[in-house]
Amino acid sequence: MKAFRDAVEARDTAAIEALLAENVVFTSPVAFKPYPGKAITAAILRGVLRVFEDFRYVRELAGADERDHALVFEATVGGKALSGCDFLHLDEHGLIDELTVMVRPLSAAQALAEAMNAQFDQIRKEAAQSA
Repeated sequence: MKAFRDAVEARDTAAIEALLAENVVFTSPVAFKPYPGKAITAAILRGVLRVFEDFRYVRELAGADERDHALVFEATVGGKALSGCDFLHLDEHGLIDELTVMVRPLSAAQALAEAMNAQFDQIRKEAAQSA
């Protein structure tokens, strides 16, 4: 999905948030339970932008119906190189209603979990202000 890719690469948080459906569900690579809702998803993505260094998308795949997309990325977190994928599903209005992120290797996923844990108080506050 070009619009999401462009917004993330530009670090344009308003554009990212505009692409999210109100009922979006975010599934984190480092949390057991998914996060439902636009406010928390947007806040988490802002947190991710704060902790990822040298972020870049390296490949984009799309399903035949153009509602499913996979964006492969590389980044660094806490000195650990990681690779991952954003899996996006679009609703009937073209908004993201599912966002699942996977990362590897384990050491980088652990560094991401640690970095995001340090962000979570701010993420909760941002989500509460947006809701």
